[in-house]
Amino acid sequence: MLAQLNTFALLGIDAVPVQVEVDTSPSQQPRTVIVGLPEMAVRESIHRIERALVNLGYRLPTGRTVVNLAPADLRKDAGAFDLPIALGLIASMGQIAADKIETFAIVGELALDGIVRPVVGALSMAMEARTRGIDKLIVPVANAREASVVREVEVYGVGSLAEAVGIVTGLAPIDPVSPPTDDIEAKLNKYTIDFADVKGQEFAKRALTVAASGAHNVVMLGSPGSGKTMLARRLPTILPPLTPNESLETTRVYSAVGKLQPGESLLCTRPFRSPHHTISDAGMVGGGSVPQPGEISLAHHGVLFLDELPEFNRRSLEALRQPLEEGRVTISRAAHSTTFPADFVLCAAMNPCPCGFLGDPKKPCKCAPIAVEKYMGRISGPLLDRIDLHIEVPPVPFEDLSKPGDGTGSAAMREQVFAARAIQAQRFGTQAGGLNGRMTSKQIRTFCVLDADGQTTLKEAMEALGLSARAHDRILRVARTIADLAASERITQDHVAEAIGFRALDRKLWER
Repeated sequence: MLAQLNTFALLGIDAVPVQVEVDTSPSQQPRTVIVGLPEMAVRESIHRIERALVNLGYRLPTGRTVVNLAPADLRKDAGAFDLPIALGLIASMGQIAADKIETFAIVGELALDGIVRPVVGALSMAMEARTRGIDKLIVPVANAREASVVREVEVYGVGSLAEAVGIVTGLAPIDPVSPPTDDIEAKLNKYTIDFADVKGQEFAKRALTVAASGAHNVVMLGSPGSGKTMLARRLPTILPPLTPNESLETTRVYSAVGKLQPGESLLCTRPFRSPHHTISDAGMVGGGSVPQPGEISLAHHGVLFLDELPEFNRRSLEALRQPLEEGRVTISRAAHSTTFPADFVLCAAMNPCPCGFLGDPKKPCKCAPIAVEKYMGRISGPLLDRIDLHIEVPPVPFEDLSKPGDGTGSAAMREQVFAARAIQAQRFGTQAGGLNGRMTSKQIRTFCVLDADGQTTLKEAMEALGLSARAHDRILRVARTIADLAASERITQDHVAEAIGFRALDRKLWER
């Protein structure tokens, strides 16, 4: 008897439909084989499935059983096929009625006692089920909340194989999981940290307000203990709340790599990723024999913070150049290529020299000039060109540290950011980019027109600093954001001068 079921395989962060076909026929020697390009995790599943069936009181096949996972040219490598194969085996032997089983899509890994364990990528599978017109999805109970976000699909969370049997046969019906909207709204854009915690550093706060307003990349330069990390960690607190689509896109990445917290259905705050400088190229941009998303994709619609920037492997840093321009990264392998989203704000921090005290007013630098030059040379010019704001973060004087009261807080900075972004939303509408930091060359020519004084100021800076054409466009983007913060339709000379002032590294540390 032939039984057919719907399930999904995960390819990167995308769910691919797979049909499970189970056929049992009489034979002198019982044998079960799995075909359809299964990897080791899938080939071993038959042992888990058989023990689970025996422990729940079901009969094992007494003849020859073939389990086919179609399409045959797609590699299958996950434990999520356990539950659909087990249900297919029971149905193929006539132990349950199989007339309704094809209306479900089913995923789940089985324990030997029949308990259903969670899988990765449940959200992507629910989205693909919606695309394919499948309106019922059975997932492990631990994955039910994230999958239930897709409202067009009825999601059933099961804790055991017995519960799954009850649902597909209708003998033990349960209600589908309700979308967790109230819980999401309560957690949306809630942070326990605030820019008011940072004493002094008003210039750096202004720069980060500009960065958040236009989605500009920023690097902070300063001696140890000046507050660079504190500032960077508070950058997400002034970014606008995630929109429903942004939350869904970002959550999908976290779901595919199994990084969602237990019971978490959607990410409610913008991600903040801070990888260690020993990270590999694949860990940064994604990779592996079966491509997996890296840190830049986990920072999608959020902030990627690289502390001690020169300490990162140069290849890992150079791999950021294309994602910074395009907002996505493509990982190519012999069998296939996968594209991951990577639209993030890069925030980096670095010391001015190996010892960290070059230019410090109180502690002398002990580094030789050649050591400083080598240290700074680890950051390439092309990567620096893609960072819009270069700001200095000097040590905070004792008077500022001991001053009562708080400095500028996240609430005040957030108001400025929201106002500037509202202007950009009105300006760009549905055009590609939608933010000043993402403007195309055509949009720059349209929306960043300078008057004669602004042109003169920019020309002098270009000649004095030896800036590239890309840096020229970056300055115009930043100037446009500064004008938006001032609610000015025109970009004035003062806006251009402030934007040029945010190119401190071009002016002081790098020879062009």
